[in-house]
Amino acid sequence: MTSDIAILNKEKEKTAIFSVISNTFLVVMKLVVGIALGSVSIISEAIHSGMDLLASCIAYFSVRKSSEAPDEEHEFGHGKYESFSGLIEALLIFVAALLIIHEAYVKLVEPSSEPMNQTLMFAGIAVMAISAGMNAFVSARLMKIAKKTESIALESDAWHLRTDVYTSAGVMIGLILIQLTGIIILDSLVAIVVALVIMKAAYELTVKSCKDLTDYRLTDDEISRITRIICEHQSDYVNFHGLRTRRAGPEIFIDLHLVVDKDISVEQSHDLADHLESDLKLEFPRACVTIHVEPNTGENAIKPSICETNPEKKE
Repeated sequence: MTSDIAILNKEKEKTAIFSVISNTFLVVMKLVVGIALGSVSIISEAIHSGMDLLASCIAYFSVRKSSEAPDEEHEFGHGKYESFSGLIEALLIFVAALLIIHEAYVKLVEPSSEPMNQTLMFAGIAVMAISAGMNAFVSARLMKIAKKTESIALESDAWHLRTDVYTSAGVMIGLILIQLTGIIILDSLVAIVVALVIMKAAYELTVKSCKDLTDYRLTDDEISRITRIICEHQSDYVNFHGLRTRRAGPEIFIDLHLVVDKDISVEQSHDLADHLESDLKLEFPRACVTIHVEPNTGENAIKPSICETNPEKKE
């Protein structure tokens, strides 16, 4: 189990480095063409990619840190480094959006009277097409590994780049419309739309990160999977209650009270708890499971059992 987690951690690090390299290339490419063309929408995309690059660097640091073993100062591990990373990345997106809106406003108030160079226009359209294609590929890779390793840092990075796919496509359409109509202010209007899309993504990432940092419970689907596993063993115990869950980056924490027959031995109770913990960790490899065993007092045995109403229960 430990070796499997180590392999997943290495895979996370390699994917994070891949994101850093691709974002570096896109920032340089967009800046060169955007400044040469004088296009605020392309420059805004360069700013966006610059924020993505910074976010990718933060994600790389956080996945490395979160993979470290627990120590004296962090006895429950370093998982929340990833949650904190997701929050910082979301705030960076907000900053990028505000910068884009400012640049677009300046261009709207003082529009350029000079037509854009046609050759550079085609270069700008090509850059946006390349950017959209690269980010679509990298974001898909990031999201796949994020789901596989339950990494909020990589998931945040993936959403950054997925947003960049949409905004790059929007800027490309804007440049094509300018090419067809000659209306240069379309460049600034498209940039503002890009900024609004970015801000929406930032809000969603902020909410997700804050949930982890404030010990928000797992999703309904995850809790359903947990109760299904517990209910599969209901013939071995009297009842269970007090199920609590939380997440810290890729790590999840599960604790519950298990009511057993008061006549069984401590060894039997311990073996049952160990077996239940092992089954939960098969479903959630990064889980830290705490099971409090208590004897049947009658009162704790007649509490409504989740298994009686659990739709996932096995017959």
